Amino acid sequence: MEDIYKKIKALRTQNNLTLKELSEETGLSLSFLSQIERGASSLSITSLKKIADALGVSMIFFFEDEKYKQLYFLRKQEQKFFKVNGGQQKYARLSGTFPDRKLEPMMVILPPYLKEEQKHSHLGEEFYYILKGDVIFHLNDESYRMTTGDTIHFPSEIVHEWENPTSEETFILSVTTPIIF
Repeated sequence: MEDIYKKIKALRTQNNLTLKELSEETGLSLSFLSQIERGASSLSITSLKKIADALGVSMIFFFEDEKYKQLYFLRKQEQKFFKVNGGQQKYARLSGTFPDRKLEPMMVILPPYLKEEQKHSHLGEEFYYILKGDVIFHLNDESYRMTTGDTIHFPSEIVHEWENPTSEETFILSVTTPIIF
């Protein structure tokens, strides 16, 4: 994950943007962006998405080590779980890689008693299928307790967060737009 900070700074300088200009473009504070570029602060998915959009790349750019290659098929053993800085939940990309991809399918594992501390709202759509366990989705002022087999689909512009209220891990199939990784 350390390379993400280096890639952000390299892209910003390639685009001839100052930290102040990136701050204005993303709505993130100048001091926060400075800390990010130095690797002194963790970065949420929402913040990384704002930075990626401002720099004209998809979020997958920050996670790729090798040149972009077209891939349609992904074996189970190739699905690597990762965490986003500071987060407890684990993600595994389930998608192929090819130009103009629109969907972001992922496996998400929520640890026991996880409660997000930050609500999210952004462009796109989100679909979740509960494979195993329980989760509570908070959308605006409504809460939906979901169990194995339940689904939820909503526009990402709705203020949302989730929590796992149980002592067991929750496994979720997530399909979102736009592409974030």
